[in-house]
Amino acid sequence: MQIFDSATTAARLPFDRLIPALEKMFVQGCTVPRRHNHILHDTDGAKDSLLIMPAWQDDYLGIKHVTIYPGNGSRGLPGLHSTYTLYNAVNGVPLALIDGDQITVRRTAAASALAASFLARQDARKLLVVGAGNVATALAPAYAAVRDIRQVRVWDRYPEKAATLAAALATQGFDAAAAPDLDAAVREADIVTCATLSQEPLVRRACLRPGTHVDLIGGFQPFMRESDDATFADTSVFVDTEEALDKAGDLLSPIAAGVFRRDGVLATLEALCRRAHPGRRAADEITVYKAVGAASEDLAAAMLVYAGD
Repeated sequence: MQIFDSATTAARLPFDRLIPALEKMFVQGCTVPRRHNHILHDTDGAKDSLLIMPAWQDDYLGIKHVTIYPGNGSRGLPGLHSTYTLYNAVNGVPLALIDGDQITVRRTAAASALAASFLARQDARKLLVVGAGNVATALAPAYAAVRDIRQVRVWDRYPEKAATLAAALATQGFDAAAAPDLDAAVREADIVTCATLSQEPLVRRACLRPGTHVDLIGGFQPFMRESDDATFADTSVFVDTEEALDKAGDLLSPIAAGVFRRDGVLATLEALCRRAHPGRRAADEITVYKAVGAASEDLAAAMLVYAGD
């Protein structure tokens, strides 16, 4: 069995290869059972959890194990850790143990950018990244693979983390800076992408200007929120998979409030990739993409790592 560490995994997942690999997987399809989701601890409302995410197709079987500890930020630790095991689907032989954190970070950012390739305006130039964790570090490079991103602003509830990420992005050639005021930054952005474990709404509908694309990829539990209910009122809503309608607080809350209906989702990412829906239809349309992550994305990334150059 081969072992791929963090650096090797990242090096084998450049966005110009990973984004097309994800699109190909969504078009071809694979078997994806519903994830196993277990709450391990509930300390002062911070729910530590374990996710088990399998997926398979004719040749490969993969399983990702993820631990999520929302309170790790105060400990100076990442909130998410994971490992990925890839098997031969024909005979069950283990093929590779892959750094799951890099798979999660890079496939999450790549899927976000893939959705934006259908939903963001072609002339979108200003990107706002909400959050400064591991996934957030990959979002600007991923979006730059599908849009001509010229300005990046970063907001985080810990301003020093936003400043650190902005400085790192500046070394990569982006016009990047920390945003001290979230509402003001949302008003200026063409694309707002959120990658947090927040349990309180961050993005407010009142701050979204016509033509904005909103990308909500951090929350994956009913108690997690990155936007207010109004964000889903009179906007064009898309999801990565239908599972988001059962898992995501950003959807469950506006549905419960009567602001949004389950059948209001226009399309899944699979439908977009298969061209069953055109995606954005007007320049002034506000598009909202809610994702909880899909095991098919992990499998596509793991297959790319294993295949090598």
